[in-house]
Amino acid sequence: MPNATDSNAPAVYLSLVAPVYNERECIEEFLKEADGVLQGLGKPYEIVCADDGSKDGCRELMVSLKATYPALRVVGLEGNHGQSAAFDAGIKAARGEIIVLIDADLQNDPADIPKLLAALEAPEKPACAAGRRANRRDNFVRRISSKIANAVRIWLTNDPIRDTGCSLKAFRAEYLKRAKLFNGMHRFFTTLIRMEGGAIVEVDVNHRPRPRGTPKYGLGLGRTFRALRDATAVRWMRQRYLLYKSKEL
Repeated sequence: MPNATDSNAPAVYLSLVAPVYNERECIEEFLKEADGVLQGLGKPYEIVCADDGSKDGCRELMVSLKATYPALRVVGLEGNHGQSAAFDAGIKAARGEIIVLIDADLQNDPADIPKLLAALEAPEKPACAAGRRANRRDNFVRRISSKIANAVRIWLTNDPIRDTGCSLKAFRAEYLKRAKLFNGMHRFFTTLIRMEGGAIVEVDVNHRPRPRGTPKYGLGLGRTFRALRDATAVRWMRQRYLLYKSKEL
Protein backbone atom coordinates (compact mmCIF):
# COMPACT_ATOMS: atom_id res chain seq x y z
CA MET A 1 0.00 0.00 0.00
CA PRO A 2 1.61 3.31 -1.04
CA ASN A 3 1.95 6.06 1.52
CA ALA A 4 -1.38 7.94 1.57
CA THR A 5 0.47 11.27 1.79
CA ASP A 6 2.55 10.60 -1.34
CA SER A 7 1.47 12.90 -4.17
CA ASN A 8 2.41 10.14 -6.62
CA ALA A 9 0.10 7.60 -4.96
CA PRO A 10 -2.74 6.17 -7.08
CA ALA A 11 -6.27 7.49 -6.75
CA VAL A 12 -7.79 6.55 -3.41
CA TYR A 13 -10.85 4.30 -3.53
CA LEU A 14 -11.85 4.51 0.12
CA SER A 15 -11.26 7.02 2.89
CA LEU A 16 -12.02 5.87 6.42
CA VAL A 17 -12.70 8.97 8.54
CA ALA A 18 -12.65 8.80 12.33
CA PRO A 19 -13.05 11.70 14.78
CA VAL A 20 -10.69 11.25 17.73
CA TYR A 21 -10.74 12.95 21.12
CA ASN A 22 -8.69 11.62 24.05
CA GLU A 23 -8.75 8.01 22.82
CA ARG A 24 -5.17 7.03 23.62
CA GLU A 25 -6.39 3.81 25.27
CA CYS A 26 -8.13 2.64 22.08
CA ILE A 27 -6.38 4.18 19.11
CA GLU A 28 -3.69 1.55 18.46
CA GLU A 29 -6.17 -1.32 18.53
CA PHE A 30 -8.58 0.66 16.34
CA LEU A 31 -5.91 1.30 13.71
CA LYS A 32 -4.78 -2.33 13.73
CA GLU A 33 -8.35 -3.58 13.19
CA ALA A 34 -9.27 -0.97 10.59
CA ASP A 35 -6.06 -1.32 8.58
CA GLY A 36 -6.43 -5.11 8.52
CA VAL A 37 -9.98 -4.89 7.15
CA LEU A 38 -9.11 -2.28 4.53
CA GLN A 39 -6.07 -4.21 3.31
CA GLY A 40 -8.43 -7.09 2.58
CA LEU A 41 -10.39 -4.94 0.10
CA GLY A 42 -7.49 -4.99 -2.34
CA LYS A 43 -8.03 -1.33 -3.31
CA PRO A 44 -6.15 1.89 -2.44
CA TYR A 45 -7.33 3.35 0.86
CA GLU A 46 -6.48 5.86 3.54
CA ILE A 47 -7.38 6.25 7.21
CA VAL A 48 -8.02 9.86 8.16
CA CYS A 49 -8.03 10.46 11.92
CA ALA A 50 -9.28 13.94 12.78
CA ASP A 51 -7.94 14.77 16.22
CA ASP A 52 -10.27 17.15 18.05
CA GLY A 53 -7.70 18.73 20.35
CA SER A 54 -6.81 15.64 22.39
CA LYS A 55 -4.98 16.33 25.63
CA ASP A 56 -4.00 12.75 26.58
CA GLY A 57 -1.12 12.34 24.13
CA CYS A 58 -3.35 10.65 21.55
CA ARG A 59 -2.37 13.05 18.76
CA GLU A 60 1.34 12.48 19.28
CA LEU A 61 0.79 8.73 19.42
CA MET A 62 -1.11 8.77 16.12
CA VAL A 63 1.64 10.74 14.43
CA SER A 64 4.19 8.17 15.61
CA LEU A 65 1.97 5.35 14.32
CA LYS A 66 2.15 6.70 10.76
CA ALA A 67 5.41 4.72 10.47
CA THR A 68 3.48 1.50 11.23
CA TYR A 69 0.40 2.36 9.17
CA PRO A 70 1.46 4.14 5.95
CA ALA A 71 -2.20 4.74 4.99
CA LEU A 72 -2.77 6.80 8.15
CA ARG A 73 -3.25 10.55 7.87
CA VAL A 74 -3.66 12.69 10.99
CA VAL A 75 -5.60 15.93 10.75
CA GLY A 76 -5.23 18.08 13.88
CA LEU A 77 -7.86 20.63 14.85
CA GLU A 78 -6.64 23.65 16.77
CA GLY A 79 -8.44 23.15 20.07
CA ASN A 80 -11.52 21.09 20.90
CA HIS A 81 -14.50 21.94 18.67
CA GLY A 82 -16.77 18.91 18.96
CA GLN A 83 -17.63 15.81 16.96
CA SER A 84 -19.27 17.64 14.04
CA ALA A 85 -16.15 19.74 13.49
CA ALA A 86 -13.91 16.66 13.66
CA PHE A 87 -16.06 14.83 11.12
CA ASP A 88 -16.08 17.91 8.88
CA ALA A 89 -12.28 18.27 9.00
CA GLY A 90 -11.82 14.59 8.17
CA ILE A 91 -14.34 14.66 5.34
CA LYS A 92 -12.74 17.72 3.78
CA ALA A 93 -9.32 16.04 3.92
CA ALA A 94 -10.60 12.72 2.51
CA ARG A 95 -9.59 11.87 -1.06
CA GLY A 96 -11.53 8.65 -1.64
CA GLU A 97 -14.47 8.19 -3.99
CA ILE A 98 -16.10 6.35 -1.07
CA ILE A 99 -15.99 7.84 2.43
CA VAL A 100 -16.72 5.64 5.44
CA LEU A 101 -17.32 7.28 8.82
CA ILE A 102 -16.54 5.40 12.02
CA ASP A 103 -15.91 6.04 15.72
CA ALA A 104 -12.42 5.26 17.03
CA ASP A 105 -13.60 3.97 20.43
CA LEU A 106 -13.87 0.33 19.18
CA GLN A 107 -17.66 0.15 19.58
CA ASN A 108 -18.14 0.29 15.81
CA ASP A 109 -16.76 -2.87 14.18
CA PRO A 110 -14.49 -2.26 11.14
CA ALA A 111 -15.36 -5.80 9.98
CA ASP A 112 -18.76 -4.40 8.92
CA ILE A 113 -17.21 -2.06 6.33
CA PRO A 114 -17.35 -4.60 3.43
CA LYS A 115 -21.06 -5.09 4.18
CA LEU A 116 -21.68 -1.35 3.83
CA LEU A 117 -19.69 -1.21 0.59
CA ALA A 118 -21.75 -4.08 -0.84
CA ALA A 119 -24.94 -2.17 0.01
CA LEU A 120 -23.68 0.83 -1.98
CA GLU A 121 -23.43 -1.44 -5.03
CA ALA A 122 -27.15 -2.32 -4.96
CA PRO A 123 -28.99 -1.75 -8.28
CA GLU A 124 -30.47 1.55 -7.06
CA LYS A 125 -26.92 2.85 -6.32
CA PRO A 126 -27.73 4.60 -3.03
CA ALA A 127 -25.68 7.57 -1.90
CA CYS A 128 -25.33 6.24 1.66
CA ALA A 129 -25.36 2.90 3.45
CA ALA A 130 -26.17 3.70 7.09
CA GLY A 131 -25.30 1.26 9.84
CA ARG A 132 -28.04 0.27 12.28
CA ARG A 133 -26.87 -1.14 15.61
CA ALA A 134 -28.92 -4.33 15.85
CA ASN A 135 -27.92 -5.01 19.47
CA ARG A 136 -26.97 -1.86 21.34
CA ARG A 137 -24.18 -2.36 23.89
CA ASP A 138 -24.54 1.00 25.65
CA ASN A 139 -25.81 1.59 29.17
CA PHE A 140 -29.52 2.08 29.91
CA VAL A 141 -29.43 5.89 30.07
CA ARG A 142 -27.62 6.18 26.75
CA ARG A 143 -30.02 3.75 25.04
CA ILE A 144 -33.12 5.56 26.33
CA SER A 145 -31.80 9.01 25.45
CA SER A 146 -30.98 7.75 21.94
CA LYS A 147 -34.51 6.34 21.51
CA ILE A 148 -36.02 9.68 22.51
CA ALA A 149 -33.65 11.63 20.26
CA ASN A 150 -34.39 9.33 17.29
CA ALA A 151 -38.16 9.65 17.77
CA VAL A 152 -37.91 13.44 17.89
CA ARG A 153 -35.62 13.52 14.86
CA ILE A 154 -37.92 11.35 12.74
CA TRP A 155 -40.92 13.49 13.69
CA LEU A 156 -39.23 16.80 12.89
CA THR A 157 -37.18 15.86 9.83
CA ASN A 158 -39.40 13.17 8.26
CA ASP A 159 -36.28 11.03 7.82
CA PRO A 160 -37.24 7.43 8.71
CA ILE A 161 -33.70 6.15 9.40
CA ARG A 162 -33.97 4.26 12.69
CA ASP A 163 -30.47 4.71 14.09
CA THR A 164 -28.87 7.91 12.90
CA GLY A 165 -26.72 7.88 16.05
CA CYS A 166 -24.63 5.04 14.64
CA SER A 167 -21.49 6.67 13.26
CA LEU A 168 -20.66 3.74 10.96
CA LYS A 169 -21.85 4.87 7.53
CA ALA A 170 -20.54 4.66 3.96
CA PHE A 171 -21.11 7.44 1.43
CA ARG A 172 -20.42 8.28 -2.16
CA ALA A 173 -18.04 11.19 -1.71
CA GLU A 174 -19.75 13.51 -4.19
CA TYR A 175 -22.83 13.57 -1.95
CA LEU A 176 -21.12 13.79 1.42
CA LYS A 177 -18.74 16.58 0.40
CA ARG A 178 -21.71 18.74 -0.68
CA ALA A 179 -23.46 18.38 2.69
CA LYS A 180 -23.31 21.51 4.86
CA LEU A 181 -22.21 20.75 8.42
CA PHE A 182 -22.84 22.90 11.48
CA ASN A 183 -22.33 22.08 15.13
CA GLY A 184 -24.48 19.04 15.96
CA MET A 185 -25.20 18.18 12.31
CA HIS A 186 -23.26 14.88 12.43
CA ARG A 187 -26.45 13.35 13.89
CA PHE A 188 -28.32 14.19 10.69
CA PHE A 189 -26.01 12.91 7.95
CA THR A 190 -28.77 10.84 6.33
CA THR A 191 -31.16 13.82 6.29
CA LEU A 192 -28.46 16.02 4.75
CA ILE A 193 -27.80 13.42 2.05
CA ARG A 194 -31.52 13.22 1.25
CA MET A 195 -31.49 17.00 0.90
CA GLU A 196 -28.78 16.52 -1.74
CA GLY A 197 -31.05 14.12 -3.63
CA GLY A 198 -29.33 10.92 -2.49
CA ALA A 199 -31.01 7.65 -1.49
CA ILE A 200 -30.25 5.86 1.80
CA VAL A 201 -30.19 2.16 2.70
CA GLU A 202 -29.87 0.76 6.22
CA VAL A 203 -27.58 -2.14 7.08
CA ASP A 204 -27.54 -4.04 10.39
CA VAL A 205 -24.07 -3.80 11.94
CA ASN A 206 -22.32 -5.09 15.02
CA HIS A 207 -22.09 -2.92 18.13
CA ARG A 208 -19.56 -3.73 20.82
CA PRO A 209 -19.18 -2.64 24.44
CA ARG A 210 -16.52 0.00 24.91
CA PRO A 211 -13.44 -1.99 26.05
CA ARG A 212 -11.76 0.88 27.91
CA GLY A 213 -12.08 4.58 28.54
CA THR A 214 -15.31 6.59 28.71
CA PRO A 215 -17.52 8.33 26.10
CA LYS A 216 -16.13 11.75 25.22
CA TYR A 217 -18.95 13.29 23.20
CA GLY A 218 -22.04 13.71 25.39
CA LEU A 219 -24.22 11.58 27.66
CA GLY A 220 -27.78 11.38 28.93
CA LEU A 221 -30.69 13.76 28.55
CA GLY A 222 -28.56 16.81 27.82
CA ARG A 223 -27.60 15.11 24.57
CA THR A 224 -31.31 14.49 23.86
CA PHE A 225 -32.23 18.16 24.33
CA ARG A 226 -29.42 19.22 22.00
CA ALA A 227 -30.70 16.76 19.41
CA LEU A 228 -34.19 18.30 19.70
CA ARG A 229 -32.78 21.78 19.13
CA ASP A 230 -30.68 20.63 16.17
CA ALA A 231 -33.57 18.68 14.62
CA THR A 232 -35.66 21.86 14.65
CA ALA A 233 -32.86 23.66 12.78
CA VAL A 234 -32.63 20.83 10.23
CA ARG A 235 -36.40 20.97 9.68
CA TRP A 236 -36.08 24.68 8.89
CA MET A 237 -33.17 24.03 6.53
CA ARG A 238 -34.97 21.21 4.73
CA GLN A 239 -38.03 23.35 4.06
CA ARG A 240 -35.89 26.10 2.48
CA TYR A 241 -33.09 24.13 0.84
CA LEU A 242 -32.25 24.91 -2.78
CA LEU A 243 -31.93 21.75 -4.89
CA TYR A 244 -31.93 22.13 -8.65
CA LYS A 245 -29.94 21.39 -11.79
CA SER A 246 -29.10 23.88 -14.52
CA LYS A 247 -26.96 24.21 -17.63
CA GLU A 248 -26.00 26.94 -20.03
CA LEU A 249 -28.06 26.90 -23.25
